[in-house]
Amino acid sequence: MESHELKIRAAWLYHVEGLTQAQIAERMNLTRRRVNEFLAAALEEGIVRVSFASPLAAGMELESRLQERFGLEAAIVVPTPADPHLLHQVLGRGAAAYLDRLIQARRPRSIGVGWGATLRETVSHMTPASEPEIELRSMMGGLTRGSEINTFEIVHGFAQVLKAQCHYFAAPIYAESPQSREAIISQSVFERIFRQTCEVDISFLSVGNVTRQSLQVRYGLPAGTDVSDLIAVGAVGDLLGRYINADGRPVDHPLNAQVLAPDFADYRRIPCRIVASGGSHKHAILSATMHAGLATALVTDEESARVLLTGG
Repeated sequence: MESHELKIRAAWLYHVEGLTQAQIAERMNLTRRRVNEFLAAALEEGIVRVSFASPLAAGMELESRLQERFGLEAAIVVPTPADPHLLHQVLGRGAAAYLDRLIQARRPRSIGVGWGATLRETVSHMTPASEPEIELRSMMGGLTRGSEINTFEIVHGFAQVLKAQCHYFAAPIYAESPQSREAIISQSVFERIFRQTCEVDISFLSVGNVTRQSLQVRYGLPAGTDVSDLIAVGAVGDLLGRYINADGRPVDHPLNAQVLAPDFADYRRIPCRIVASGGSHKHAILSATMHAGLATALVTDEESARVLLTGG
């Protein structure tokens, strides 16, 4: 009983009155080690319950739940902005801070990147560094119509901010037909590029949906391909240009045999696979990606995180 009372008194002095452990030890005639033990026990037994008033606390709780739910090594949850037009910028800031820390901790030899508005924003918010030993690689073909979908500009931007080596994948996102794709990748230069793409230590990608908000739907689908045909066979969006259903499996559509990007079996061999996306239009594709285990780390917004955790 005496020990229990001492525990409560120590906890009160520390959490309410703001005394240091040294001051508590002196006042209660205890060793600092004993005070530390009392404080730890008070938390463990629920005598003291810690709550946070900061808006960041909600994101931290969601991060922990996402990691547990989907077996992720990391989850970064940023506040959902009131203005949807700011979402890419907010996600980019969160992704940049995570990549800065990850690069310093992991010292990767190579990083593979895709393209998209979130990746473009990530580049603009990363801390400049000097990493001449790191190789930046395009993981997929792209377009040259705009900076968000220009695979050359995105990979060059990452390489420039990190002062790293840059390796382009000079190809469109889709070949004209499955046969022409096979003809392209059978060439020794492309075969080597494909192999090296999935030998990276870290991949950093976004996902696309099947609405007109998708840059790929607006600009990247081959002539004659209608997004309604993809939806009809169950597509909810794409990762690496490969369209998948709600279970995360590639849909039965010729487009998936035309994409100039690694297949999922090779992609899964990358040890650290970061996906950064958010917004209500991405909920279905994010859910498919998470449930299929296609990512090991996620950067998203609070609203999207809650939808993922409720099974949406």
